[in-house]
Amino acid sequence: MNLEDLKGKANDIRVDIVEMVAEAGSGHPGGSLSSVEILCALYFGGVLDHDANDPRKEDRDRFLLSKGHAAPVLYATLAESGYFPKEELKTLRKLHSRLQGHPDCRKLPGVEASTGSLGQGLSIAAGMACGLKLDGSEATVFTLMGDGECQEGQVWEALMFAHHYKLDNLCVIVDNNGLQIDGNVADVMNPYPIAEKLRAFGLETVEIDGHDFDQMEAAFAKA
Repeated sequence: MNLEDLKGKANDIRVDIVEMVAEAGSGHPGGSLSSVEILCALYFGGVLDHDANDPRKEDRDRFLLSKGHAAPVLYATLAESGYFPKEELKTLRKLHSRLQGHPDCRKLPGVEASTGSLGQGLSIAAGMACGLKLDGSEATVFTLMGDGECQEGQVWEALMFAHHYKLDNLCVIVDNNGLQIDGNVADVMNPYPIAEKLRAFGLETVEIDGHDFDQMEAAFAKA
């Protein structure tokens, strides 16, 4: 997709998020809306090697939504990608729906892992990346975390693991939107400066505007 197409897709996904959360009467619109361009860049910008017609193909790249409460953005993106009918978005958080409040890999194609317990997604992603490396796979694992999630100690254990095992097939994205459910991230439990801490744990770190497709293209190309 070109830049204008990506912007149009992002607008469509924003509409999907607002409508599905409104229909459900509950959910997490903020963390979903702040991540829209990130997922658009991954799924529609030629970054992620994926196939809606073959969601479990062995050489696919993996995407894990570590901040699982932002499930609406993942569901809307998967629907736009053709993993399931868009009409199903209106079933978010309803009884017997495949679109649970947090992603369930047993129910929905395109969901690599059930996430939502904050801090655990990065550990799962690091384990996947390590396993793929041992198998000789060239696939990359991408995971999207929240800045509030960086308050969890398990995150830093996983980063230490990733650096120790030289997991250059792991791309960690932090959606630094400054907010969590209890208020400002800096007021609840200040994890900043996150970028400097990531560098201290051995990660090649790039800081960008997560709504700017050109900056994301350059960052993902470097990754």
